[in-house]
Amino acid sequence: MSDEVRPPRTAVVIPAAGRGVRLGPGAPKALRALNGTPMLIHAVRAMAASRAVSLVVVVAPSDGAAEVKNLLDAHALPERTDYLVVPGGDTRQESVHLGLKALPEGITTVLVHDAARPLVPVDTVDAVIEAVRDGAVAVVPALPVADTVKEVEPAEKPGDPEQVVATPVRARLRAVQTPQGFDHDTLVNAHATIALTGEGATDDAGMVERLGAPVVVVPGHEEAFKVTRPLDLVLAEAVLARRRANDGF
Repeated sequence: MSDEVRPPRTAVVIPAAGRGVRLGPGAPKALRALNGTPMLIHAVRAMAASRAVSLVVVVAPSDGAAEVKNLLDAHALPERTDYLVVPGGDTRQESVHLGLKALPEGITTVLVHDAARPLVPVDTVDAVIEAVRDGAVAVVPALPVADTVKEVEPAEKPGDPEQVVATPVRARLRAVQTPQGFDHDTLVNAHATIALTGEGATDDAGMVERLGAPVVVVPGHEEAFKVTRPLDLVLAEAVLARRRANDGF
């Protein structure tokens, strides 16, 4: 039947074109090894672990797309999921936009995931997808904030004291993780509408917010942390060691 409703299809865009300067010099952060395997491969496997994900698009450094493609080809990935590598832009926002442009027809749900969050559990991925399929146009996994947070007036000189201007109510704060999930058309519209200025948007849900569309939160997971500092690599190795001990892999 021509008017038959097509089944929902989910794709993931992983912007991995950044250099990751906070981890120090060397390879781009997404290509740093974690337990002998590049973080990017861990992140791709984490997304492909969801049976709802049919395509993973990796947005690579503009001069390293071939290298990343070879990397994906060299590692065992679930056969039920397709993979695509496209060259990225100068900012995260531009790279996500290029990843969206590479999506085929028929994708109804899009996840955007940080390559530097290699250990997100599949239950979190599935919860985000399910929330979008249940009608939410934008979904973010998030955790309550453990620390008291202060808003400050940034110092004019590095190292100078900063004056506190407000203390937000902690119960209303959440630390946002990825993958963030979106209705396909909503995210495409956000990227077409929100101007790319400066460093661009670092949070796709924030772009949707600026359009006035509702964004909802689902529970995140403590193992979905972002690897940005050398200490985070130590923690990630510990998580993997615990998983191997518990699950035998």
